[in-house]
Amino acid sequence: MHLSEITHPNQLHGLSVRQLQQIARQIRDKHLQTVAATGGHLGPGLGVVELTLGLYQTLDLDRDKVIWDVGHQAYPHKLITGRYSDFHTLRQKDGVAGYLKRCESKFDHFGAGHASTSISAALGMAMARDMQGEKFKVVAVIGDGALTGGMALEAINHAGHLPKTNLLVVLNDNEMSISPNVGAIPRYLNKMRLSPPMQFITDNFEEQFKHIPFVGDELGRIKEGMKRLAVPKVGAVFEELGFTYMGPVDGHNLEELIATFQQAHQITGPVLVHVATVKGKGYEIAEKDQVGYHAQNPFNLATGKAIPSSKPKPPAYAKVFSHTLVKLAEQNPKIVGITAAMATGTGLDKLQAKLPNQYIDVGIAEQHAVTLAAGLACEGMRPVAAIYSTFLQRAYDQIIHDVCIQNLPVFFCLDRAGIVGADGPTHQGMYDISYLRCIPNMVLMAPKDEAELQRMVVTGVEYTDGPIAMRFPRGNGYGVPLMEEGWEPLEIGKAEILRNGDDLLIIGYGTMVYPAMQTAEILSEHGIEATVINGRFAKPLDTELILPLAEKIGRVVTLEEGCVIGGFGSAVAEALLDADIVVPVKRIGIPDELVDHATPEESKVELGLTSQQIADRIMQAYFKKQASAVV
Repeated sequence: MHLSEITHPNQLHGLSVRQLQQIARQIRDKHLQTVAATGGHLGPGLGVVELTLGLYQTLDLDRDKVIWDVGHQAYPHKLITGRYSDFHTLRQKDGVAGYLKRCESKFDHFGAGHASTSISAALGMAMARDMQGEKFKVVAVIGDGALTGGMALEAINHAGHLPKTNLLVVLNDNEMSISPNVGAIPRYLNKMRLSPPMQFITDNFEEQFKHIPFVGDELGRIKEGMKRLAVPKVGAVFEELGFTYMGPVDGHNLEELIATFQQAHQITGPVLVHVATVKGKGYEIAEKDQVGYHAQNPFNLATGKAIPSSKPKPPAYAKVFSHTLVKLAEQNPKIVGITAAMATGTGLDKLQAKLPNQYIDVGIAEQHAVTLAAGLACEGMRPVAAIYSTFLQRAYDQIIHDVCIQNLPVFFCLDRAGIVGADGPTHQGMYDISYLRCIPNMVLMAPKDEAELQRMVVTGVEYTDGPIAMRFPRGNGYGVPLMEEGWEPLEIGKAEILRNGDDLLIIGYGTMVYPAMQTAEILSEHGIEATVINGRFAKPLDTELILPLAEKIGRVVTLEEGCVIGGFGSAVAEALLDADIVVPVKRIGIPDELVDHATPEESKVELGLTSQQIADRIMQAYFKKQASAVV
């Protein structure tokens, strides 16, 4: 059977191990060819091919449910659940999503973009099954570092209290998140993987004892018991929590995987199968560089090297951020960078390499990262919490309760703010302006370009009156000149005028400042002259500058790359209302809808956020006579 013939995972039933191994090779080939062409997550999916095939051969996927964690490890799942023919559209507009989506396939039982959610969701489904008197298996596959997340441990704690609730948790232990796993739990699991007694038993037990007559059918049970004697602590921890523990199992040995899963399904109550896998398995380049090949832009499959762009690009915002922070940290030993398992993505790997004592990786644990930062701030340190906008949402209570209520000087640096592209709705950084703006004591700022980002990093590090946050986008800057040192902090709450005009006031925030200037130029061609303000701060808003100009000009437009509900435009509108200034305000940003996966440029066209589209919308709203003339 060829992979292309598989449209339903139940077609794996009855296939021999040899046939499954052939399917495994085809999955890896398709996976590699697709990601090399489109870009996407590489290492996670390559590591779970045999795990997926072995598990699915033991399930009836018309009834049973598999809940995947960190959905980027589910590419093999997608390839055997009817998406092979469309897989070449991976992460492209209207194509196959890079993560799991319930609306994409009946086999995607729970959406997954962020980590550590699978056990909670699976337990909820298992409890609902039992409440309704139904009979089906529920499996949570957690891995790629997700067990370091507190939510996963909360779910394990709850599941272990339900001895009659059948739930299988498969721990895909590849020793990695995006970066190498950190913390006591991964270290504890690693001790078991590498235990000499365990290796001896795994490699030699069956061969040594299979010819002894009295062993017979009891070989598997004795082998499992010997494993627990060899490393009693590991099984004991999970079993004390109420789980039946099985493993570690070789995650690339189909025969062993199938036998283990079949046995696990016969056990009543929660079961944890510990599967040891290799991230990037089957692609030597990815196996050797598991951090670099967690995800890739389009690359040459033979060499593993990224396909160069047609022309040089300005430095990425994340690179400018990390470079500036390292420079400042060299001068100030109290500066500490904090990441939640995203060292490379946030650029803090540069701080780790240069100043390891001023760098902390807490694992996939954003809540802990924020409260840890609060504790550091209590003792006079200058914590810089570098967390993607979409991931900081997971620590919302900690931002309010532990940082803002206590007015502690934590500097939040929100990478991937705004439209992020191919990762889709789970990763779009749409909500940070709105969810942070409403919290007392919080200061919010966003740079118009990479040079202003440098000044905002200085501003955030030097600000000691309370918490402060800076949002900045994914991708490259504009190529404006940068400074190596001598950056001056910005005055808190002060905007700047970039252009003068009497017909319209446009206030841009962050990434929408340059489009605001382009929009003003387009309007000027139609005889409409706009004043353009770089807002810089969403909170405190520069009312001293904005309010008099809004009242004088009489027409206001706000531009932001974030949700318009409660966003920057709302802040401007509220300020005008509070000052009893009655002028029309048109807020342009992300409407009340989810933004699906596509390139940022494609999304902006669809949302009406290109400069020409914005100019057209403004003319329709305020200058219909000029708009009619254009038509």
